[in-house]
Amino acid sequence: MQLGINLGYWGAGMDADNLAVAQEADRLGYAVCWAAEAYGSDAATVLSWVAAQTERIDVGSAIFQIPARQPAMTAMTAATLDSLSGGRFRLGLGVSGPQVSEGWYGVKFDKPLARTREYVEIVRKAMTRERLSYEGQHWTLPLPGGPGKPIKLTVHPQREHIPLYIAAIGPKNLEQTGEIADGALLIFPSAEHLEDTTITYLRAGREKAGKTLDGFDVCPTLPLAVGDDKDVATLADTFRPYTALYVGGMGSPKQNFYNQLARRMGYEQEAAEIQSKYLSGDKQGAAAAVPHDLIDKTTLLGSVDRIADRMKAYAAAGVTTLSLAPAGFTLDERLASLRAGTEALERAGLA
Repeated sequence: MQLGINLGYWGAGMDADNLAVAQEADRLGYAVCWAAEAYGSDAATVLSWVAAQTERIDVGSAIFQIPARQPAMTAMTAATLDSLSGGRFRLGLGVSGPQVSEGWYGVKFDKPLARTREYVEIVRKAMTRERLSYEGQHWTLPLPGGPGKPIKLTVHPQREHIPLYIAAIGPKNLEQTGEIADGALLIFPSAEHLEDTTITYLRAGREKAGKTLDGFDVCPTLPLAVGDDKDVATLADTFRPYTALYVGGMGSPKQNFYNQLARRMGYEQEAAEIQSKYLSGDKQGAAAAVPHDLIDKTTLLGSVDRIADRMKAYAAAGVTTLSLAPAGFTLDERLASLRAGTEALERAGLA
């Protein structure tokens, strides 16, 4: 199992330290550095900046939002980043959610699975540098009856095949991801529930494509907080607002993928309470309603030995790249967490 680092959203308050975190991860041998986007900073600019100042670590979008870009533009960006980074780019895609898609980008959030499938097909075709033509439900290239003609990408990517990931949570999306992608980007993964909530659907998708999970990258992001085992409850409290935001506030009352995941993990009543309080404006109450067990199962908390044990559980459950989001109020604390992650991986015998 490899380790990655997830810088999250640029503009979240740790910008001055993020380059140093990426550079330390590069020095320690981490496999990939991910950056996110929602409706603030874009991921492509951040990844360009990180790639220019690191040497070996891959840089990946977690994610580029599908409603934000035409698929041919994503192919251009991927090819450019791969070329500039010397073949170190990983393309992560996701549909975002209805509020961002429709409120920020003005793109109707409908038929996300079909839209994703077509998007991936166009991106892959464009990056082969063959002349681009496509007829689908959501995109037709070139537009019929006009001056457009099939053209091809002029930039040569560093590699013939750029790894393509999809952010997936729901069963149908996970199955399609297994079928059409090279990897899955996951959030709130519990090692104890991973087979039932995730792996079984990814495996079904791979089988549909005539493939196995061999070579497919199962890549969750987990928050990391290092400390004494007797302080695990305090460490978990650090992530209460984070968990409440996703389970309670990401999406609408009818369409919150993270809330649905928590319910599938057995937290039916708790997920409902968190969402009700969060959407009514009681964010503190929502955070307080998050069960400790849910946080503990979806983060890495405690001593290096305890974290090593959790890493073993994730590896046994099928995780191939474990991306860490290290907590810390200072740069030194975040860098120490990165080093602890490396030490834990070695103690787990997974390095």
